[in-house]
Amino acid sequence: MKMELAAAVTFGLEAVARREIEGLGYKALKTEDGRVTFEGDIRAAVRANLWLRTADRVQIVLGDVRAVEFEDIYQTMRGISWEEWIPMEGNFTVNAVSVKSRLSSVPAIQKVAERALIDRLRDFYPIERFPKTGADFDVKVSIHKDRAVITLDTTGPGLNKRGYRRLIGKAPLKETLAAAMVELSFWNPERVLADPCCGSGTIPIEAAMIAQNIAPGLSRSFALESWDSVDKSIIKEERARCYRQMTPREDLRIFGSDIDKEAVKIARENASEAGVGESIFFEVKDVADFRTAEPSGIMISNPPYGERIGDEQTIGRIYDAWRGFFAEKPGWSLFCLTSDKTVEDRVFGRPADRRRKLYNGRMEVCYYQFHGEKPKREALEK
Repeated sequence: MKMELAAAVTFGLEAVARREIEGLGYKALKTEDGRVTFEGDIRAAVRANLWLRTADRVQIVLGDVRAVEFEDIYQTMRGISWEEWIPMEGNFTVNAVSVKSRLSSVPAIQKVAERALIDRLRDFYPIERFPKTGADFDVKVSIHKDRAVITLDTTGPGLNKRGYRRLIGKAPLKETLAAAMVELSFWNPERVLADPCCGSGTIPIEAAMIAQNIAPGLSRSFALESWDSVDKSIIKEERARCYRQMTPREDLRIFGSDIDKEAVKIARENASEAGVGESIFFEVKDVADFRTAEPSGIMISNPPYGERIGDEQTIGRIYDAWRGFFAEKPGWSLFCLTSDKTVEDRVFGRPADRRRKLYNGRMEVCYYQFHGEKPKREALEK
């Protein structure tokens, strides 16, 4: 059965998620702030949960209506075939969000929406009270500028919860954002990648998974897997497909280092959990001591900054080290995520080649891209 699906994404990553969706073979219908909708069936929902690296969750769009009165919410919710998804014992919850809309009371929206959902289910199940002892069904009513979109979540815990990060260091970077940083860079598996402020290793790990085509959701479960309405053979087939599409590589040159000994230990353990422990070289090293014989490469990093865990002295040392490194290695490129707006002047003395506003959690940050010199033709011909 064809239906409208939506990938919920962090603001700024919509275009990246759209490319991923289209790469899976699905047609993107609409790209909006924080959401990319596409057409697919339940297999598409399973596949998207397993493969999307930069999306936060996959939802089924069940309603889309202009809502200026509570009756609009009630009638739309009442008209949705909830009985096709939610069994009598289903543990359903209704959440809401409202931005720049006449219906601004979130508790009232939730109350009306839940009442309509229950009234609909009572038409099909002969009970007054629902036990809610079964599988989880998370319904969301999102209202923006008087437009209400009603979705059913298929994911459960966010897609950034890959399952490999059993140990977390200070100020962790979301896996989805780390994957986006890699996808937005010039890196490919034939090139060197280094993160000299690797923390718990998220950027190198996501890069190694991308290089070997390891599905990011393969080591976890999703909400829809426990639904009676979903054919379990589809899930089994899609997981088997993930294993077949893996492309192990022994030639990867991915390096992660950090001055924090405990962080590097955590990074190694996380990489092992992700199945890429042999693909990344981690070491305890001060950023000022980072050296390489490679004339060109990609540095992708999320250094500490004031609002997170850094202080001005630490930030200054990192920038001094980078300034010296890139002066010696003009063929290297830097892709840096930070909220510190002085990085351009203090590292390169010039504006970044590209900037992209993103969010790390609720914190606004910027992804600065400094492109290195292209290899000379003579070097390429050797």
